[in-house]
Amino acid sequence: MKIQYQDKVLESEKEITIQELLKEEIEKNEYPVIGAIFNNQYVNLEYELKQDGEVKLIDIASKEGTKIYRRTIIYILGKAVEEVCPDKKMIVNYQLPNSMFCELENTEITEELIQQLNEKMHQIVQRDLPIKQVVMTREQAKEFYEKNHVSKGRLQFDLLENQEVFMYYCENYYNYCYGTIANRTGITKIFEIIKYEDGFLVRYPSSDKPGQLPKLIQTKKLAWALDEYDDIHKILNVNTIYKLNKAVEEDNIKDIIMLDEALHEKKIANIADKIAQNRNVKMILIAGPSSSGKTTFAQRLGIQLRINHIKPVTISVDNYFVERPDTPRDENGEYDFECIEAIDLELFNDHLTRLLNGEEVEIPEFDFHVGTKRYNGKKLKLEPDQLLVIEGIHCLNDKLTNRIAKEQKYKIYISALTVLNMDRYNRISTTDTRLVRRMVRDNQFRGYDAKHTIKTWHMVNRGEEKNIFPYQEQADSIFNTSLIYELGALKAIAVPLLEQIKQDEPEYAEAQRLINLLKYFKTIPAEYVPTNSLLKEFLGGGSFKEH
Repeated sequence: MKIQYQDKVLESEKEITIQELLKEEIEKNEYPVIGAIFNNQYVNLEYELKQDGEVKLIDIASKEGTKIYRRTIIYILGKAVEEVCPDKKMIVNYQLPNSMFCELENTEITEELIQQLNEKMHQIVQRDLPIKQVVMTREQAKEFYEKNHVSKGRLQFDLLENQEVFMYYCENYYNYCYGTIANRTGITKIFEIIKYEDGFLVRYPSSDKPGQLPKLIQTKKLAWALDEYDDIHKILNVNTIYKLNKAVEEDNIKDIIMLDEALHEKKIANIADKIAQNRNVKMILIAGPSSSGKTTFAQRLGIQLRINHIKPVTISVDNYFVERPDTPRDENGEYDFECIEAIDLELFNDHLTRLLNGEEVEIPEFDFHVGTKRYNGKKLKLEPDQLLVIEGIHCLNDKLTNRIAKEQKYKIYISALTVLNMDRYNRISTTDTRLVRRMVRDNQFRGYDAKHTIKTWHMVNRGEEKNIFPYQEQADSIFNTSLIYELGALKAIAVPLLEQIKQDEPEYAEAQRLINLLKYFKTIPAEYVPTNSLLKEFLGGGSFKEH
């Protein structure tokens, strides 16, 4: 058996784990190694090599390494909870910057309890206990669930196409993670638990600074928005995939869809009412990460504003790029169109100021092929009942509109903040939801395949982390564009796209991870989605078109 690692070819006459084969390389790696990729599939270090292939190590300084670290620390937390308070049920609710918000059902979180959990987790980590993956046949799994009366990992068993059910064991504790976790507890040395609201945060390092806990960022507005949607979906009784699938099976999904869409409309109407009540507001600024549904949101907000006797007028930041020779370059010498200095801030603010003063301005149109602004006689003057609406990645950053008074601006942050969980312990990543949305839209309207979307996704994320996320707490309103049923509706298009990615392609690992997520959703027919839904921006066939 021949295994390629970097520029070496290693041989073994017997089956061997990655941990055993690459022991020296793992030990001398700059950062702790937490997982691996074998033949473009995510595996942990205890994975047994039985055939020729290529191995790549994943350390905690990588994005995927951070995800494995996070899953592992949540697994260890679950074990600590069972040991400290075995009669309590832990719920992993949602992710905040470099932390996960958790609760204990019907339990007051005290500082004493926080201390006990911290101490227990540190004990588990210091003992460097092995985490073993146990594989059961369907028959064994049936017997296991009947005997133990638990729901851990039950979603695997409920999916009839799964011929095997997996469980991770650490001593006498068992649970399931929908994704790779570490093979030992000792690798997750850096973490802390702190009291937060009516629950607690589990904090962990970021991939860019894996050796330390980042500074705690206060995200009260974001947490409030997530909490609000989480509570509503609990009332709807669809906070997990199991409950969503049950609604599909029992033919109640149309009701869930209507309620979810009504919630969106109500929230958009509330934002429009707040804007209308503030007579000082002259400008609405909308920002959010990729595939949040900004286009449809802006147009639906426009309808609600018109109900309030306000006529929205859109102005595009994209027409105000600096001339191509003046465009900043990134560390690789490439043009950096996403940095705020790529915008002609002086001209943009001059035009905004004049418009708000009632003057007429000639709006440029940027020619991207040549890299210059062109003036084609497009003039704009605001009427007394009109408001400017501006959408763009820098809209929450005051530097973009530095000459406009704060009271004249109303900022809105929008994102698909997923509140649906796999089960009590496993949440669905907001980033994954946006990635699936983008993949479907790229294929439907831009002619890109799923491979291209996955390949370029890290660059999209990098721009968001730099230009959008640091400013989200400056928003006057946060609008959650996620829909509890959306992955079921996107599945029919997304899965065939992902299945086109071949195993010898680097994007295969991510494709398989997403397929393994989507397979747990029962398909929801696209025709169930209302034509004014934000989801139609990705599926097509909606009432709203691109500006």
